[in-house]
Amino acid sequence: MQIKKGEKVRLEYELKVKGGEVVEASEKSGPILYEHGAGKMLPALERELEGMAIGDEKRGVITAADAFPEASLPTKDLPRKEFPAGAQLAPGMVFEAKGPAGQPVAFKIVAAGDDKVTVRFLHPLQGKDLEFYVKVLMIDDPKARRREGLAPPPLPSEAVAAAVDDDGSTGAK
Repeated sequence: MQIKKGEKVRLEYELKVKGGEVVEASEKSGPILYEHGAGKMLPALERELEGMAIGDEKRGVITAADAFPEASLPTKDLPRKEFPAGAQLAPGMVFEAKGPAGQPVAFKIVAAGDDKVTVRFLHPLQGKDLEFYVKVLMIDDPKARRREGLAPPPLPSEAVAAAVDDDGSTGAK
């Protein structure tokens, strides 16, 4: 069974800035479950996953241009008065503001008029190459009612020892 559109897929994964910090990893949050082709995953990563099978592992790099294509990012019209008075606004200029929770938000001017300015919100990882590692743990094809997956790894020896009573039994009677 290989990954294709419409299937639910469970992955062990790691995503990090090339040569830098880990952005997301199953080591921290557990394996990820997603529907392939539903637009919930980076499109460039989905292309890398297409056709992989249970147990397959892959490492690679997603270029900055493929990771967050600028044209796919959301735009919004803002009142011109939200920008500094007298500023010469032009397409391509990048500004940073504070979001609702105080986090920095970067945006690029797409068009500037007398009353409104159209901006495109930039992803925090915009312009950065990403390294990825994935291992396919499960593929579920709901249409065919078929699921394949790897058996979970054995419990660590400490967990097994804790589950055994002093007399060597498992507590099951």
